Amino acid sequence: MTQSTSTFGERLVAAGAERGRLCVGIDPHAHLLRAWGLNDDVDGLRRFAGTCVEAFAETVAMVKPQVAFFERFGSAGFAVLEETLRDLREAGCLTLADAKRGDIGSTMAGYAAAWLSDDSPLSADAVTVSPYLGVGSLQPVFDLAEEKGRGVFVLAATSNPEAVAFQSIMDEEGVTLAQGVVNQCAALNAAYKVAGRPGNVGVVVGATLAQPPVLDELNGPVLLPGVGAQGATAQDVKVITAAAPQLGFASVSRSVLSAGPQVVDLREAVKSSLAEATEETAF
Repeated sequence: MTQSTSTFGERLVAAGAERGRLCVGIDPHAHLLRAWGLNDDVDGLRRFAGTCVEAFAETVAMVKPQVAFFERFGSAGFAVLEETLRDLREAGCLTLADAKRGDIGSTMAGYAAAWLSDDSPLSADAVTVSPYLGVGSLQPVFDLAEEKGRGVFVLAATSNPEAVAFQSIMDEEGVTLAQGVVNQCAALNAAYKVAGRPGNVGVVVGATLAQPPVLDELNGPVLLPGVGAQGATAQDVKVITAAAPQLGFASVSRSVLSAGPQVVDLREAVKSSLAEATEETAF
């Protein structure tokens, strides 16, 4: 059943048209905090995240805080993450909580509520999830995303070396595990495709992959890490997202954050990354 209000896919396409098709991560690694002249503590975390919000909230289509680097500081780190998501949301920037959650039943429903409920202090526009307990185990997050018009990015084909052999395993019909994940996500967006609208369920596909899954039927957002520092190019992004280029968003972190801590330098790095990833100029 499709919504009468905007889908996450529609909101992301609109943001990409306005600001360029780029997702920028907020990844407060310990070494980045030190490189920015900050202490590796909660105060340093808060200052780092605040600078990122100032630099990206009004210039980037979607911002992706990496939950692990906040979580390592415990409840105080989660408090900073809540502030970061709130400030981005209030500035009108789409947010993607990079939590990579995956579980079953009521536990998965709890994760869904944490990241996608309107009344959660961790509420984001979208969340990353892992399908390797079975795509069907993620149904609670798909259901809540559908109800709220929020997004889900399912890890389909990641570019880390450990994953390639596993995600390339074929079933009896010759379909790889990664392609099977994409196909199941496409089925969840099928009603929207009939209506000519992009859906809420997207996938993560590494832009560096030699043999990425086919996304022609997905009809949902695609997050493409690996552009820039990891070696992927705008041509790689173009090939992978050929069926619906407006739904493809390169994901960058290191190449932008290493330009900090000055806001003006971070914004220039965003412009450079956008040009490198999409051959577009920043708006």
